[in-house]
Amino acid sequence: MDVFNQPNLFSTDQVVKTVFDLPGADVTLFENFFSIEESNALYTSLLNNTTWEQDQMAIYGKQIDLPRLTAWYGDTDLEVAYVGKTTKLRPWTAELIKIKERIEQEVDVKFTRCLLNYYRDGKDSVDWHQDYEVGKRKNTVIGSVTLGATRPFQLKHATRKDLKRIEIPLAHGSMLIMQGATQENWKHKIPKTVKPILPRINLTFRWVQ
Repeated sequence: MDVFNQPNLFSTDQVVKTVFDLPGADVTLFENFFSIEESNALYTSLLNNTTWEQDQMAIYGKQIDLPRLTAWYGDTDLEVAYVGKTTKLRPWTAELIKIKERIEQEVDVKFTRCLLNYYRDGKDSVDWHQDYEVGKRKNTVIGSVTLGATRPFQLKHATRKDLKRIEIPLAHGSMLIMQGATQENWKHKIPKTVKPILPRINLTFRWVQ
């Protein structure tokens, strides 16, 4: 049973690919990238077996909990700088390797790390940001997989005010690819919502030249 989507007589497990026409960006959505059965199994396994952490960030000199739980996995010889600290990557798990290899069939890279985010309810979110450090955003790839409740993924151009922001619903089993100069030119966020909503796990597989 699909616990995250309402029944739909016209639903299908067929992968639906949408390429977005955004200036200075390369963004593609794959709906139903994982089947309902695969998505449910991966969600349950990742929820129970991931080493979730409560990261904090400094705001006006005070340490504040991030509004979500996180975990870093990847090549164990790597470290990442995240929210003001250096984090050692945990080794890839069998589930993460399975997802990683499926995404790598769509992009000509080998991902080296993955940030997992656990959005427990509508109060959990991530504000406007660009991934990767300044100066390293022009040739990057992110494969973003959603397992769980559908949340809107918003994009706005980093400098051009004449371009409207767009919103992409990321549903259970979907995969979004952002590559090229997307991180250089566009910001993105997952907004809060007051609506009752089930949890969501998001995996962002990362590669930088």
